[in-house]
Amino acid sequence: MRGPRTRLVLVRHGQTDFNREGRLQGQVDIPLNPTGIRQAESLAPVVAATPPDVLVASPLERAVETARLMSRGTDVELRTDDAFLERGFGQWEGLRGEEIRMRWPEQHADWRAHRPVLGLDVEDRPEVGERVAAACRALVAEHVGGTVMVVAHGAAITLGITALLGLDTNGFRGLAGIENCHRSVLEPLSGETANGLMRLVSHNLAPDFL
Repeated sequence: MRGPRTRLVLVRHGQTDFNREGRLQGQVDIPLNPTGIRQAESLAPVVAATPPDVLVASPLERAVETARLMSRGTDVELRTDDAFLERGFGQWEGLRGEEIRMRWPEQHADWRAHRPVLGLDVEDRPEVGERVAAACRALVAEHVGGTVMVVAHGAAITLGITALLGLDTNGFRGLAGIENCHRSVLEPLSGETANGLMRLVSHNLAPDFL
């Protein structure tokens, strides 16, 4: 008989002013805006109804605050892990896409084509995907049969999922980005050949955890 399901729930933080303005956030540490606070607060009743076994957030303020607001009404301890930081975008952080395209047209083309961006301290996609995936695998292994909830960032989540599915984080483009306070759910593949791979059960679901 199959035991309890092990689930990994990846949640993107609530909205910030940079999100609203279309700016690339990267690892800039900015807070939630009022909309983002309301988004995170709206999750508290449903998270309290079915609390996770473990809750981990990126150490950036927007993720920590989202996790804190979401978990009000639960006894789950919130901890942070640098592995869930957003992808670093170096000199591009805080800029809009059009500004990047105008100032660095060749590098912008590389970025849009999922090629490495050289010389601007932009973190490589495979590096981000593997650091997120490795941390997720470790948490899932520690909580077999339970629910692991991680609050992180758009690019980090998308690349982490791609790596967990065993796909090429440079070449695969078939996974849509995740919206503010939306979540994706994964489960481990069973069998000896799984090698830490997971199955995507749902993706970019609206803020309703029931």
